[in-house]
Amino acid sequence: MAVTIEELYRNYGILADAKDNLSQHKDAYQAILDGVKGGPKEKRLAAQFIPKFFSSFPELADAAINAQLDLCEDEDVSIRRQAIKELPRFATSENIFRVADILTQLLQTDDTAEFNQVNAALISIFKMDAKGTLGGLFSQILQGEDIVRERAIKFLSTKLKTLTEDVMTKEVEEYVFAETKKVMEDVTGEEFVLLMRVVSGLRVLQSVNGRQQLVELVVEQADLEQALNPADPDAVDRLLQCTRQALPLFSKNVHSTRFVTYFCENVLPNLSTLTSPVAELDIQLEVLKLLAEMSPFCGDMEKLEANLNTLFTKLVEFMPLPPEEVENGENSASEEPKLQFSYVECLLFSFHQLGRKLPDFLVDKVDAERLKDFKIRLQYFARGLQVYIRQLRVALQGKTGDALKTEENKIKVVALKITNNINVLIKDLFHNPPSYKSTVTLSWKPVQKPEAAAPKRPSGEEMGSGGSTKKQITPLPRRDARQIYNPPSGKYSATIGNFNYEQRGGFRGGRGRGFGSLIRVG
Repeated sequence: MAVTIEELYRNYGILADAKDNLSQHKDAYQAILDGVKGGPKEKRLAAQFIPKFFSSFPELADAAINAQLDLCEDEDVSIRRQAIKELPRFATSENIFRVADILTQLLQTDDTAEFNQVNAALISIFKMDAKGTLGGLFSQILQGEDIVRERAIKFLSTKLKTLTEDVMTKEVEEYVFAETKKVMEDVTGEEFVLLMRVVSGLRVLQSVNGRQQLVELVVEQADLEQALNPADPDAVDRLLQCTRQALPLFSKNVHSTRFVTYFCENVLPNLSTLTSPVAELDIQLEVLKLLAEMSPFCGDMEKLEANLNTLFTKLVEFMPLPPEEVENGENSASEEPKLQFSYVECLLFSFHQLGRKLPDFLVDKVDAERLKDFKIRLQYFARGLQVYIRQLRVALQGKTGDALKTEENKIKVVALKITNNINVLIKDLFHNPPSYKSTVTLSWKPVQKPEAAAPKRPSGEEMGSGGSTKKQITPLPRRDARQIYNPPSGKYSATIGNFNYEQRGGFRGGRGRGFGSLIRVG
């Protein structure tokens, strides 16, 4: 027979008045547990009464937790919310894992208020025992339903950074890193990005050694031991995502050598056949930009000359020869070569960076005929470049403030940065012997404000050439929409477009499970 409201209140009174003799009134507590079998009013009362006296009846602990779980799965959302709100009161030292496991499963709810209640309860028990709570979360991430796994990972990626150092101690952070590495043995692309957000924000990994450990984690995901299949969009996507995650970790002490080497040996030779994982993404330009951003942090490279030669060959491909002239000295009627400034900026910058490590490459490692051909291409490109730069400066002359914020003028500003960068780098290569001393800020990177003892500010005519910038390590790579400067045809025409790359899967197969009942952990 179901317990009535009156009986619940009567038994509550017995327990409340018992004070130090609570353990003698086991029957009264059992009657309150039976309240979960009653109607909505009885259940709401039971949801409040059960946790209040929970700690006084250890022999009924399992029965009490299971009774509260029944209420957490009730059809009435108000009863569920009340039961969830009280769950942290069951999180004693021996039960913390179990409660965390239950709350993690409850993240699968589609009711917003209930979902927020679960989040609040998890945060509450985190502050009681962070490591025990993480045990329950990671248990579900590794073994739970796909929807639970997905939401548990998102919880970690958004909530851990809000917890204070007294909660997220060194021991707790090391546990997070160890468990995350287990999860990363089998992840989707989106999960990988979210988990990198989790571990990149850990204070224990902010040292050079910590950053190196993070790079090793990304290297494992990138599978750099395997040759790249350019026709496989998932393989290309994996490489792109891993490289993006690694980029903010690189510095003068944490080198990008393995990634740069892989790009030179596996990506550049297949550049034209790469299959884009996203239709609107210019995959060739995206790859070249990643290579350019990594190149300043490349350390000692085993096959430097061979990789420089690959880079040089690819650069030459994007720098056309001048059109043939007919007998009267005029250009033939054939179409003018295409000047792909955005591609050339990336390749020239990367070549310039790696060339510093082997400054005699163009002098001793390239035969005379090939070098002569390269200089002809450089001269032709430089002539076209000067015309563009003059046109862009005239178009931007006198424009300030809001006038520079129009879409058309923003495109011209980016174009001027690109062309100025190329101009600076070409001038270095025209030195005899070639020089690698100039520094530029890549056109899509923000120009960092100089500090007190910084060199003089560049003049308007040097706009875009920039200066050396200090690498700032951030917990999470940030990808802004990049503007592309890529003349489609003709000698002095250009178009620029924007793209916004959306992350997708490809790291870990789906497990094909749906929404299910709570799994009771005993």
